[in-house]
Amino acid sequence: MRALLMILVSSLLALAVPPRTLRVDYHHTVGTVEVFAFERMVLEPLPWPGPEQRAADYTGLGKYRFEVLERDNRKLLYSRGFASVAGEWETTAEARRSARTFEESLRFPLPARPFRVVLSKRDARNRFQEVWTVDLDPTDRTIQSAPPPRPGDLIEILNSGEPSSKVDLLILGDGYTAAERGLFERQARRLVDLLFQESPFREHRGDFNVWALCPPAAASGISRPSTGVQRRSPLGCSYDFFGSERYILTAENRAWRDVASWAPYEFVEILVNGQTYGGGGIFGAFGTVAAGNAFAPYVFVHEFGHHFAGLADEYYMAEVAYETGGARVEPWEPNVTADPRKPKWADLLSAGVPLPTPWQKQAFEDHAKAAGALRKRIRAENRPESEMEAHMDATQAFETRLLGNDLHSTAVGAFEGANYEATGYFRSQEDCIMFTRDRVPFCAACKAAIRRSINLYAPGTRGPADPR
Repeated sequence: MRALLMILVSSLLALAVPPRTLRVDYHHTVGTVEVFAFERMVLEPLPWPGPEQRAADYTGLGKYRFEVLERDNRKLLYSRGFASVAGEWETTAEARRSARTFEESLRFPLPARPFRVVLSKRDARNRFQEVWTVDLDPTDRTIQSAPPPRPGDLIEILNSGEPSSKVDLLILGDGYTAAERGLFERQARRLVDLLFQESPFREHRGDFNVWALCPPAAASGISRPSTGVQRRSPLGCSYDFFGSERYILTAENRAWRDVASWAPYEFVEILVNGQTYGGGGIFGAFGTVAAGNAFAPYVFVHEFGHHFAGLADEYYMAEVAYETGGARVEPWEPNVTADPRKPKWADLLSAGVPLPTPWQKQAFEDHAKAAGALRKRIRAENRPESEMEAHMDATQAFETRLLGNDLHSTAVGAFEGANYEATGYFRSQEDCIMFTRDRVPFCAACKAAIRRSINLYAPGTRGPADPR
């Protein structure tokens, strides 16, 4: 009996120890051709931070999806949907003329036996189709198990419990010198506090852990090629991605992954040391924000919506790097639809609201067109950032008045204009953080999607009802 008890205790202790974190690095060539090529397996220094009971992704989000299967019996071990920098570049005009290679990674709990990774991508009708498979072995002697250099001390911003039962958010700094580490920490704490003032994050604050790391940069700031500024920052972030002056991304996947591996994380927001307006967000990869800009709180929350819950941009008047147009297939993103009479958020519709839902669309577009022209002139003349911020303040004030005093301003319906298109795509409410820079909350569809993502990583949690 005693022996049996010892065996049971040992088994329970073994089950309580989380597996190591395995990362598969690969190269993704996309454009006129598309090729996936395995590079290496990396055993990260920390245990897997995710919940065991949420190994399979049930959200249906992402342009891509990867599955980890036991090789012998095809048992599903792990799956997640995601998007990528390569997937965004694929939609640019340049990608129709040439090909480009990007670094990408997949992270999951280290399997005990040989396994297969299956990568799928959405086709023209948004159905997942298998595009790449690779068979791997956890006992392979070529697995990179040596830890990367430590980027500095881990900063605790919010510690709500064990990583396996929480959403684990990591804030990284790029372009901060050792002397500016204090600035990074102040900006990180401020932006995280502001994130948790927004519903539904406010109601679910206790479901999150937040940590921060800031590898020291040799020089202050990041690259901004359109003005001749070049930096070799630790994470490789830069303005002007894909020709959009405000779009901040990094293509140096290995660099930021190695830094991030020193913290428990599922989501990453990168604060860049800059005052010029900008940011970006890739679902399941990372988000960015220029932390010194006056609109950094809005950008931080907006881009985290992309990264965390796969939210689409609901705006359509601003210039973007992507090519738009073509058939209006139903988007995979949860907050936009091509079918206004049967939207994804049908259970949230306000009683009696007309579908599609009328709003002051023409007045909004007329003002946005003039505001966009002035914005381009300010940037073309390289005028002070204070002028851009004043212009954006004035635009924000106008949009708040216009959209906040309409007949259906507070209704949940189907408002035309979303997903970078003036016609054919619809959003759930007249205004939203994903639509304008107004000081307004997430729309009903966005809130529902965010709560769903929270539950994927913090299973069993239930926050109080969120006001709509």
